[in-house]
Amino acid sequence: MLQNVVAIATPGVAPFELGVIAGVFGVDRSDAGLPGFDFAVVAEDQAPVTSEVGFTLTAEFGLERAKRADLVCVPAGLFDRDVSPAVIALLRDTVERGARVLSVCSGAFSLGAAGLLDDRRCTTHWTDAAELQRTFPRAQVIPDVLYVDDDPVITSAGSAAGLDACLHLVRKELGAEAANGIARRMVVPAHRDGGQAQFIERPLPEHAPEAMSAVLDWMAENIHQDVSVDQLAEQAHMSSRTFARRFKAETGTTPHAWLTRLRINHAERLLEQTDEPIERVADLSGFGSATLLRHHFVKERSTTPAAYRRNFRQSA
Repeated sequence: MLQNVVAIATPGVAPFELGVIAGVFGVDRSDAGLPGFDFAVVAEDQAPVTSEVGFTLTAEFGLERAKRADLVCVPAGLFDRDVSPAVIALLRDTVERGARVLSVCSGAFSLGAAGLLDDRRCTTHWTDAAELQRTFPRAQVIPDVLYVDDDPVITSAGSAAGLDACLHLVRKELGAEAANGIARRMVVPAHRDGGQAQFIERPLPEHAPEAMSAVLDWMAENIHQDVSVDQLAEQAHMSSRTFARRFKAETGTTPHAWLTRLRINHAERLLEQTDEPIERVADLSGFGSATLLRHHFVKERSTTPAAYRRNFRQSA
């Protein structure tokens, strides 16, 4: 269930990271038929909280408000300060009662202080990953991904990666259409996979950037085709070897993985919005067979196409 959401404002809170959480869960988009959330920002007391950049904010609610939340979010802050015992107790209680916690950037240090990263996969901003691992040696820190969902603990990398993690959770709980709708209103990509590289080196391109952009557009328009790297390289007017290297540098992933994610997203829309048989969904989304669709769907979404349809099929 994902309905009641809070974000904790602690001293040194990062405004952008707090704003990312509020932007996904705190804005009323019912005029567009999108789901709404019971959202609140909470703090340990009613005193103004000084942000990372100097301005202050006053939370309407204390920590008590978070005790009934389905999701408790911890934005980035000054992790070199001791985490309040009250915040630590709240985070532990949240997980113990079966709800979720989500951190953005250095908010992961608060989860670590609560013992919630022990023996769990997690991430944070790439510049802080080594420090997170040193501080919490039992954590399984993955330093170069956008976010990690080790339910009920979700951790994300810096800044905009928190937006990806929030939209991932909306997609997981409420379906692709809800996540896509919120993303469109926020003018951001609907889905970036958590395993996508967090920090991508971008050497000077040997070809104009528009060439790769055109290939990505072509892939999106032709997901039903069985295409090879050689064909994609031809579209980009590059050799296959150069294309594969440039694609990884530009996107942080391989052409095959990129195309697979496009196909999964398209299959989700078909499962939600149509009554097409699974075999037909597989064909229309470029997988060719229900068996192959199921294989990739389970790998990417941890559920089967049929189960996804049961959960998220939209009524007419």
